[in-house]
Amino acid sequence: MPKLGWRWLLALSSLPTSILLLFYKVTPESPRYLCLKGRTTEAVSILEKIARINGKELPSGILVSDNHIDLYEIGNPTEDTNLLSEGKNDVEPPEGGVSHLGGVSSILMLLSPKLARSTLLLWAVFFGNAFSYYGLVLLTSELNSGHSKCVPHHLEKGKSPDVSYKDVFIASFAELPGLLLSAVVVDKLGRKLSMSIMFFLCCIFLSPLMFHLPGGLTTSLLFGARICITVTFTVVYIYAPEIYPTSVRTTGVGTASSVGRIGGMICPLVAVGLVHGCHQVLAVLLFVMVALLSGVCVMFFPVETMGQDLRDSLPSQNQTNST
Repeated sequence: MPKLGWRWLLALSSLPTSILLLFYKVTPESPRYLCLKGRTTEAVSILEKIARINGKELPSGILVSDNHIDLYEIGNPTEDTNLLSEGKNDVEPPEGGVSHLGGVSSILMLLSPKLARSTLLLWAVFFGNAFSYYGLVLLTSELNSGHSKCVPHHLEKGKSPDVSYKDVFIASFAELPGLLLSAVVVDKLGRKLSMSIMFFLCCIFLSPLMFHLPGGLTTSLLFGARICITVTFTVVYIYAPEIYPTSVRTTGVGTASSVGRIGGMICPLVAVGLVHGCHQVLAVLLFVMVALLSGVCVMFFPVETMGQDLRDSLPSQNQTNST
């Protein structure tokens, strides 16, 4: 950064992400999704590949789409092969499990009475997550800069006139323990409780930053806040796909993620602008309020998905999960 500038830093940082493009062709499609689309031949092919890699054999039978399963057992069924009942389950495709939904229909289903509460709360949490996360990233460099005209002189002594890359690195390194912590709490505390606790802890870490503090203490508080917001960001991406039925799952998660990006775009215009205007108290207070409201929204989610199976239909349908 000091030698080549931010443009080269951005270009070099994009190279590892670009390598992911090579993996798109070899990434298998979801058999669950293919079944709902009626592409059973492709679904069986992928299931056979999964079984082969894991040294197993698929149960004998015929996979049928539109939520109909035909399983004609060959020979004596064992406990391993008797995954589905024999014969034909003539069940009408449930509401929310329709496979030919278009884009507009999917959006309308997200805002249907059965999903509207979850959708709107999820949008609020994604917005708050992105706003807080990218705000903390920007605050890390803003509050560790030695050339701010707003910092009192007795706190500015000994600081480099440039951004302290050591302090930025330390605060950014918090994402590693944040990811490890999210892996632990997501299945111990559940999705809702882990997210709400971390949002509220983030508020506690952020609150002292309303005042001008020594560099070491500022970095420590940012470190703690980055851990918390990394956990909430990780867990919400686990939780979001679990609350939607298969037919609108990707649309629901993608729409919520897009709302989050709006929060990420607004953040530097509002919050960081306040810091540049020597309104650090207001800027940090804004982050605290956004994190607090996001935590409250999490508490109002209608369902905890830990330990639950993914759904193919809307919550009110009593459909046997045949996948």
